[in-house]
Amino acid sequence: MNIDLTSSQYAQKAMNLFKEGYNCSQSVFLAFKDLYGIDRSTALKLSSSFGGGMGRLREVCGSVSGMFLTAGVLYGYDSPIDRSSKTEHYKRIQELARSFEELNGSIVCRELLGLDQKKESYVPEERTKDYYRKRPCEQIVGCAAYIMEEYISNHPFLS
Repeated sequence: MNIDLTSSQYAQKAMNLFKEGYNCSQSVFLAFKDLYGIDRSTALKLSSSFGGGMGRLREVCGSVSGMFLTAGVLYGYDSPIDRSSKTEHYKRIQELARSFEELNGSIVCRELLGLDQKKESYVPEERTKDYYRKRPCEQIVGCAAYIMEEYISNHPFLS
């Protein structure tokens, strides 16, 4: 990953939230709370299921899900018959995923962590110094927030 995460206020927010104990999805989604009108508790609950690659299933990285949740709140569509908006939004989501994959090699949690097995226990690991030392998650969370911040700066949204 060759980006300067210190240059991004949202990357810093997301990384700090992760270090506080929030999961990867919550950390990214909550970092952008100043841009959407959802209260903190609801934002945290909405994003809570996506940590550990969706409930520790080790599928799509929670940081990526946090980006997608942010994109949905800021740019998403709400009409089931508006195919144009749906198409544009899916294009946006694929662009964000591609940016993340280019920097990290994958959007899949287990691949990012170098894990062999798909599913792990549903019990989250204790957040110890060793946990933070062996996991790249803090940097990955920062990267996802950085990508989202860059996207927003290049694609203003209607609030």
